[in-house]
Amino acid sequence: MADAPLKDPAASVSVRGLPDRGRVLCHGFIESVTYAPASQVAHFVAIVVDHDAPPARNRATASQAGSGATPAGVPDGRVQSGVQRQRATGPKDRLRVVWLGRRRIPGIDAGTELRLQGMVTIRDGLPTMFNPRYEILSRQEEQ
Repeated sequence: MADAPLKDPAASVSVRGLPDRGRVLCHGFIESVTYAPASQVAHFVAIVVDHDAPPARNRATASQAGSGATPAGVPDGRVQSGVQRQRATGPKDRLRVVWLGRRRIPGIDAGTELRLQGMVTIRDGLPTMFNPRYEILSRQEEQ
């Protein structure tokens, strides 16, 4: 299997421009982080978005406008099994980054800008990168 072609090795792609599979260099901002409880295997998860992506609340509202469906996509509000495992068909606007064996990574918080390098794959409908190389480009100042 061939890696995703890169035009310039030093150029990074946005989260929206990620291929389904392959080695990539991308950049974005951390939208949220998830800490694993002590009773689970150690892992740390961050959701990365493009800097120009609209807030999550606006994206959800825009996708539901004009449809009678609930957020789960089921007209009567029931959640069907397997819905979350469907492969995304539209443009990808989020990247799940998972660091296995770590409970926390200093400097990785919501609002931090990152450059990531690693293998991307689709897991549970989201592009996912496991244990990538990362560079912290900027941090959001506390107000």
